Amino acid sequence: MKDGTKEEYLFLKPLEDEHIKGTADRVLRELRLQEEETLPGYKISRLTHGLQSATRAYNEGADVDWVVGALLHDIGDGLAPQNHDKFAAEILRPYMREEVVWTVEHHAAFQMYYYAHHYGWNQHEREKYSASPYYRSCVDFCERWDQSSFDPAYPTRDLDFFVPMVREVFARKAHDPAVQQKGVVKGIPPLATAAE
Repeated sequence: MKDGTKEEYLFLKPLEDEHIKGTADRVLRELRLQEEETLPGYKISRLTHGLQSATRAYNEGADVDWVVGALLHDIGDGLAPQNHDKFAAEILRPYMREEVVWTVEHHAAFQMYYYAHHYGWNQHEREKYSASPYYRSCVDFCERWDQSSFDPAYPTRDLDFFVPMVREVFARKAHDPAVQQKGVVKGIPPLATAAE
């Protein structure tokens, strides 16, 4: 690279810009692969898990960042099974609110609350993040949208329903402070009560 000329880099820039415009298509292609590449023992595919999580978020009135974050939170399972949460967060980070990215990045530790004790691991791993302003958002994300989304009977929207939302997120200007909203806590929408 050090031998590249200004002219050569100016030639490459529009090609790279065009490649970036295809990010949503590549993300959607990877999601579709999760229909085939599922983990043995589960009753639904990894794609269906993401779709179920996103459907729950959408049905509860979550904004597009939460819905797409829920859809893509496990997109790293196939390529990075030991750190899939970090992998997914890095895909989202340039295009999404920091709160949602942080939640995706840490959801694996928070999910341990539901199963780690069965393996003799630390069920309360999430507590090391209790000082984060996003701690409650991640607790709620895991409780309401992630851990509950392994249900083969749950009425789940298909991927086509979410495609416009994925395209909207990845069409944003990357690293835009107005999009990333560092330090802003919106939280998960409150659940409606029976009296409402």
